[in-house]
Order: sequence, then structure tokens, then C-alpha cells
Amino acid sequence: MRRILTASTAVAILLGAAPAAAAHPDVPSADRLSWAAGHLGRQALPARDGWAADGPGTTGGSAATPDRTRVVHDRAELVAALGGDNAGNATDATAKLIYVDGVIDGFEGPAGTPLSCADLADPGYRLDAYLAAYDPAVWGRVPPSGPLEEARVRSVTNQTRQTQINVGPNTTIIGLRGARLTGLTLMIDQASNVIVRNLTLVDARDCFPAWSPTDGEAGNWNSQYDQISVRRSENVWVDHNTFTDGDNPDSAQPVYFGRPYQVHDGSLDVTHTASLVTASWNRFTGRDKLLLIGSSNTVGPDVGRLRVTVHHNLFDGVLQRLPRVRFGQVDVYNNHYRLGGDDFQYALGVGVQSAIYAQNNFFSLDVTVDPADLIYDWGGTALTERGSWVRQGGGAARPVDLLAAHNASHDPDLAADAGWTPTLRRDPVLPAPLVPLLVGPLAGADRLPI
Repeated sequence: MRRILTASTAVAILLGAAPAAAAHPDVPSADRLSWAAGHLGRQALPARDGWAADGPGTTGGSAATPDRTRVVHDRAELVAALGGDNAGNATDATAKLIYVDGVIDGFEGPAGTPLSCADLADPGYRLDAYLAAYDPAVWGRVPPSGPLEEARVRSVTNQTRQTQINVGPNTTIIGLRGARLTGLTLMIDQASNVIVRNLTLVDARDCFPAWSPTDGEAGNWNSQYDQISVRRSENVWVDHNTFTDGDNPDSAQPVYFGRPYQVHDGSLDVTHTASLVTASWNRFTGRDKLLLIGSSNTVGPDVGRLRVTVHHNLFDGVLQRLPRVRFGQVDVYNNHYRLGGDDFQYALGVGVQSAIYAQNNFFSLDVTVDPADLIYDWGGTALTERGSWVRQGGGAARPVDLLAAHNASHDPDLAADAGWTPTLRRDPVLPAPLVPLLVGPLAGADRLPI
């Protein structure tokens, strides 16, 4: 028993499991919580733990009173705990602490009845009619317009009302063991001081993707919904979550107009002037697009914003945006990347006026991935990259200067100084060879002692 207690205590110390308020919150008697659940639910982001610790720090719903401390089991209870009206919950600034127990499905309708995409479609929309009308061989390479496109947009509005769950300021959402959010988006928009922890987020699918014929040389299907979207908000901590498409991967989608029918967007996007975000100890598995930081190349309000820390995350079998950055000062350290396959694109996307500081990350690559292609230039000019290690195929791990490899293979060169040095790091940066040993067992949902 002493050994078990000592090990648990060590993990708690390592993960910063210290409560910000009372360790025994008063909860509804129908849903008794363990001591560990009460302890972690009241936890604030530890001091200096990334950009989300800047300014006032991130305390989420640690100050929630008993009447705003809830255990929720379905979509209706989640909406009620967030304030009661999904359309208006984004403005509910009362401190609230929400424990998710079991599976919550964004496609759950009134009285728990499941909804399909057909249930959310506008009467004027049918996919077969849409494909016939806007086939480039018929419509040409111009954006869709007219009644069918308008009906698709109305269908998107219907789905947004159903599957986008609006989160207000001063909120903690934390999963009990096995908690899953499926088919929904947590929208954190103009809602600062939010914590999301210990959740498995699955298949935030778009029923009505848009055809964009001028997106790239061949056009693309684009989807609407991220698993977590942070917009116009500050001090957000996303920790110990698992992001996956479950049994509905992009690889299983059909091809229309010669392009994959893309029904998923990002895992965790930080856009529209959001800032002071820490993403820590998360597991991203089997997805295409993951972390988009900054959504537009337009120089304007995003300048000086989009400050994000990405540390101790596992990127496993994913394809791109790990992260992709515009404008922001983004600290990327001690992450483990397990990458490969013919569809892999890149890890670090260096966008317009971006300032990525990448340190002591470990890359496990299959033989198809050239280390020179881990960095992609999206119009940026500089990247600080140091301490990276690579293990390729069955070979030995070795230090690799990823920036030098990129510059040797691609033009123009990226400069080696992003112009800043991170100061908000809670613990010393680990040597890269130790990263897989720690991140593999501890990153993702259901790793916290809850």
C-alpha cells in the first residue's frame, strides 16, 4: 500500500495535481465523487505552466458553488450545467465545475432520441443533387451558389444549433474515467478562463461539407467543426484529453470531384485573436488536421495574439498541423511525434509572421518520412528549433537539426531565430530521448488518477 500511495503521489506531483480551492467540493448527493475527482476538479493551472499561466492565470470553475457543481450524463444535462440555454451559455460567466460521466453525444435529440444527418438537413438539401449541380465538369471552377448551396448553408445552421456546445467563462469541464464527447464541438468563444481535462473527444463530423473549387489546384471539401475551438478568448487550459475520429476516420470517406469528402476539421484550433492557451499532456491519434493557430494570413487583429504553449503531447499517426501557426509566439517542447504513412504531410507549419520555438521534441518516423519534411513553410520567415531527436524505422535514435535539414532541401531558407525565448515553463525541459518514456504512458484521457 505504501508503494502504491507513493507512486500515486509522484504522478500527482508530476502532473501538478494541487487544488486551487477546497479539496472536497459539495456535489449533488445523487452523484458522489471520489476524493481524487474533487481534488482535480478544483485544480487551477499551475503557475508558469505555459502561456495560459500568464496574466491572471487560469482557474476555470475552481470557485464554483455547490449549485453550479454538476455531474452530467447526456447532452441536455451538459447544456443545463453550462447555463441552461445553449445559444446563450457563452455569456454565462458564473463559475461552474462540470464532471462528465459516461458518453455524451452531440447528435442526441429531445428525450434522448438519436438524430442523423438527414434529420438536420434543410428540406431543400440533398447530397446527390448537390454533387450533380456543382460537379466542376458542369458548374465550372467557381464557388457554388444558388438554391442548393443556400440549403446546404441552412443545414449547417441546423447542425450548429445541435452539435456546437457553447462554453462560457470561468468553467471547468473534466471527465470521470471513461468520459467521452462524441459528435460535438466545444466552442469557447469570448469565454476566458476555461479548463477542459480528461475527456476523449470523438468524431466531430460535419454532415454538410462545403465544396471549395478554388482551394488548391484541384479544389477541396472543407468541414465546419473542430473538436475544441478557442476564439476571442484568453487563459484556456486543455489538458490530458484524447482526440480521435474513432470508427469514422477520414480514410473511410468517399471521394467526390476527385477529392476526399472531408467531414472533419481540427482537433484544437486557436483562432480569431484568441491567446494565452496551454495544451498539455494530450493524445492526438489517427487524425488529419490537428492544431491550427491563426486562421487567416491577413495582417490585423491577430498580431500580438495567438500565444500558445504545446507541451508533453503525443501526436500518433496524424497528418498535419502539429501545429500550423500564423502570427503567434508558440512554444512547442517535449512532445512525442509518431508519424508515417503515404498521407503524412508535415509537423511544424511555419506561417505568416509566426514565431515557433520548438525545443527537445522526439520524432519516431517510419522510413517513408524524410526529416527534412517535418517543417513546412507556409509563408513564414523564421523558426527556433533545437534539441530534436529522430528515430527512423528500426534505427537508433539520434539528434537531428531539423531546420538545417529543411533548409538543405527547400527554398527559401528559414532563419534560425524566431525572435523570442519562452519563460513560462513550469519544470525544466527534459532531454528529448526521455520524452517517449514519459509522454507515452501519461498523455491522454484516463491517465489522471480520477
